[in-house]
Amino acid sequence: MKRSRQLVLALLLPLVLVSYSQDKYEREHRIKKNQFPTVARNFIDKNIKDYRKIKYYRETDSAEIRYTARFKVDRLRYGVSFNQQGNVHGIEIQIKEVDIPDESLSQILQFLDSTFNNYRMRRIQQLYPVKQGEPVAIILKNAFQNLLIPSLQYKMTIAGKRSKGFKDYEVFFDAEGQFLKLKESLPANYDHVLY
Repeated sequence: MKRSRQLVLALLLPLVLVSYSQDKYEREHRIKKNQFPTVARNFIDKNIKDYRKIKYYRETDSAEIRYTARFKVDRLRYGVSFNQQGNVHGIEIQIKEVDIPDESLSQILQFLDSTFNNYRMRRIQQLYPVKQGEPVAIILKNAFQNLLIPSLQYKMTIAGKRSKGFKDYEVFFDAEGQFLKLKESLPANYDHVLY
């Protein structure tokens, strides 16, 4: 009897740890140009042409701090993320559901329907992550040509209801629509609102 309890505990403990490890709270707020890393600003000025309406953001989560520059190029909304040292972390493009291939979209919607009782899509992004050893110039080229490549990821920002009440979530999928990770987001920061 004691051995069976130990066996059950040994099997359930990793599942419990995995379920808690997916809570990664993050908050994003807009910053001034002079608060954005100089190396990152120089990278944007050197490598990206004809951008408009650039805005700078700082994203803080439990593990790291990232900076994101968001701008428009040819009617598409782009974002380039940087780490604290100013190295490129990834490139994102804001898209709509019709921009996702049908097979991938059906896999994504099937996962969302089975995971949430109800949900509202807030934003969909197509991500081009920087991988170790891959030149940033190739990633920039792929992103600005809006290529559908195997290393592509989709990030869905949704308001989802699981058991009670809506919460904000970020759900990540690969290019084929396979689930990668789910994390809960903190609500927007409204510290600037005075009552």
